[in-house]
Amino acid sequence: MAQLREKIGYALGDAAAGGITWKVMSIAFPLFFTNVFGLTVADTATLMLIARMFDVVTDPLMGTLADRTQSRWGTYRPWIIFGAIPFGLIFALLLYTPEFGPVGKRIWAYTLYLLMMVVYTAVNVPYGSLLGVMTNDDNEKNQFSSYRMVGAYAMGFITLLSFPYLQKLVGGTDQHQYAVLGAFFGVLAAAGTLACGLLTKERLKPVRAEKFSLKPFGDLFRNRPWIILTLIGICMNFFNGFRYAVAGYMFEYCMHGDVTVSGLIINYTVFMTFGELTCMVFGGVSPIFTKWVGSKRKAFLWAAAICVATSVLFFFVPMDAAYIWLMVAIVIVTSIGIGIYSPLLWSMYADVSDYATEKNGTSSTGLIFSSGTMAQKFGTAISGSLVALLLGIAGFISGTDADGQTIITITDADSVNKMIWALFSIFPAIIAGIMMGLLYLYPIKK
Repeated sequence: MAQLREKIGYALGDAAAGGITWKVMSIAFPLFFTNVFGLTVADTATLMLIARMFDVVTDPLMGTLADRTQSRWGTYRPWIIFGAIPFGLIFALLLYTPEFGPVGKRIWAYTLYLLMMVVYTAVNVPYGSLLGVMTNDDNEKNQFSSYRMVGAYAMGFITLLSFPYLQKLVGGTDQHQYAVLGAFFGVLAAAGTLACGLLTKERLKPVRAEKFSLKPFGDLFRNRPWIILTLIGICMNFFNGFRYAVAGYMFEYCMHGDVTVSGLIINYTVFMTFGELTCMVFGGVSPIFTKWVGSKRKAFLWAAAICVATSVLFFFVPMDAAYIWLMVAIVIVTSIGIGIYSPLLWSMYADVSDYATEKNGTSSTGLIFSSGTMAQKFGTAISGSLVALLLGIAGFISGTDADGQTIITITDADSVNKMIWALFSIFPAIIAGIMMGLLYLYPIKK
């Protein structure tokens, strides 16, 4: 039986990856790259698209490599332990703005972003796979998944809430603020990742294939539950990705800057913090709710339905700071759905892994969980790329002059504002509706 210390250790892994690095990359990077770093909208979109094509190759390969790792630390833990420091270091460098011209900045951003995707894969694929070898008890898997999500959302809450206050504390230019915060959060991410690797245990031995083969890849595409669940995972991260990527622009342009209410600074990170806190609470409630409705699939369906309804509702809220608390309330209710379904995805991947082992005779846990990480990165970054492209179409232009200074031009403010609002509401609602359709096709009834 797993001890509380181990569950907390496992939670620290996603607190570092999901609560710090991925949260900042999802919510701050699009705005950071265009408005602070100085990339054009086209460069920002292209960067994220190239990174995703890269991940299509690296994620499955990492899963296969992790499945065949044998060491004194186990199969998956060594990747977490020895990847911790590079993980934090590259993240910190990515938020540093060098004093280069447009070409130099482009090279820096592309190189560091791709390196970040590589190290994220090298740490996070084994981290996800770890769930499949820590316990064979389905209830404990749900508990580990719940701890994982609570850890991610709790740290996400801390990260996003503290961000504007830390910026104010650091002072100086935007570039200086992001560089200092990158170093600070990079250290926290490295420490959390290392603690996860040291505090967890691998109790089960994967049923290994005798030699490397392409057969596991072929088996994946004959695994109907895996195909459907991976599509659900992509939709889930598209839903989150649109909202996080456009939140910064929403406050900058639709709300005309930060909103101060009774001394509380509500900027785009604090705004999404209300959702993080809700997700943390309902991530803990998720196993209870799942047991009450009778299956993971039914719980996921109810949660996705909440997201559809509240996203549509948000579209009809006026673009006015006077309605900030109504916006916050809708974000909170939306996050009830997100908080319930987020732990279920990873627990369902464990079910798919068990299904694949029973059907094929060998374990492909790392390969299967790598698809969850790939879906996370694919959905989040493609949505971020689409946000940049669609804003460009609407009339938003960014770039860097010969002196390295960031330049922003908006050719049609009304068009840009409407696009921003739709990207936070209608686009996610459509994605959540597709997710519900896929859930009806998912065949595992646990």
